[in-house]
Amino acid sequence: MHGLPRKSLHAESVRIKSPCLIPLYEILLPMIVIVLVVLAAYLLVTLFFAYMIHEYPRKPVKDQPDWGHVSDVRIPTVNGKSLEAWRIEPKGRSRGIVVFAHGWSRNRDRMVSRARIFGKWGYTTVIHSARDHGESSSQRGMNALRFAEDIESVLSWIGEPVILYGHSAGSGGAAIAAWRNPERVKLLFMEGSYPYTGEMLMSLFNWYGRPFRFLFGYMILFWMNLYYRGRIEKLSPARLAPELKMPVMLIHGEKDRRFPLSFAQTLKKALHPESSDLFIGQGANHSGSSAAPGYEEAILRFLEKHPV
Repeated sequence: MHGLPRKSLHAESVRIKSPCLIPLYEILLPMIVIVLVVLAAYLLVTLFFAYMIHEYPRKPVKDQPDWGHVSDVRIPTVNGKSLEAWRIEPKGRSRGIVVFAHGWSRNRDRMVSRARIFGKWGYTTVIHSARDHGESSSQRGMNALRFAEDIESVLSWIGEPVILYGHSAGSGGAAIAAWRNPERVKLLFMEGSYPYTGEMLMSLFNWYGRPFRFLFGYMILFWMNLYYRGRIEKLSPARLAPELKMPVMLIHGEKDRRFPLSFAQTLKKALHPESSDLFIGQGANHSGSSAAPGYEEAILRFLEKHPV
C-alpha cells in the first residue's frame, strides 16, 4: 500500500465502503414496494367490501295478507322504476292508512304480520317492497336515502296523510321521509332502529367477527362517507329526531343482537319526551318485538294518546 499514489488510496477506500451502502438500498426498496402493494391491496379490498354491503344477499320471506280486500299494485318511484305493493282495505269504514316499510334484504311480506294487527283494528294498510327487494325494480346501491325515496313515492301515490311504520333499515328511511314530509306523516313508528348510521354499520360488522370490524370497518365507513359526501351520517335518525314534528313510538327487542337496546335508548333521548314512547319487547330479537307480550296494548295506548 506504501507504493500507491494518494488518488489510488482514495479510490480503494470508496471501493471498500460501497459494499456497505448498496445492500441497505437493496433491502429498503423491496420493503417500500411491499408496503405500497399491501396498502393498495387493503384499500381495494375495503372498497370492494363497501360496495358489497349495498349488494348484501336478499332474503325475502313469504307471508301474504289474509284479511280484507287485497289489491296487488305497482307504484311508480324515482328514475322510472316501480315498486310492488299491497293495499289492503278493511271490512267496513277505514280508520286511516298505515304505510309499512321493511328492513334491509327483506320484502313486503316481512311486514304482513304487523299490518295484520292494524288491519283487524280497521286500518287500511299499504305494504311495499323497496327497490332491489322482492319483485320491485332493480337498483344499485340501496341505502336509507333510497329507502326514503321509495316511501315518499308511496306517500305521493296515496295522496293523503298516513301513519308510517318502518322496521330496521326501513325505520331509517321512514325517519328521513317523515322529516322531509311532515304534512304527510301523522304518526311515526320505528321498530328495531338505530341512532347513528356509522354506529349501526359498526354493530353489523361485529357479525363478521371483531377482527373484521377492527381491520376493515373504519375504512369501509371512510369510503361510504366519501361516496355519499357525509349525507347518510347527517341524516341519521338521532340527528333528525329533534326536528320531527309528529309523535314517534320506538319499538325494540330486549335481546336484539344486531342493534342493541342501547340504540333505542339513545334515540329516545334525542326525541321530544312529551311526544315519544319506547316499547321494549321482552325477550325479543331484532324482528320479534311485534310478537312480544304487550306489543298490541302498547300500540293501542299510543294511538289513543295521539289520535289522528
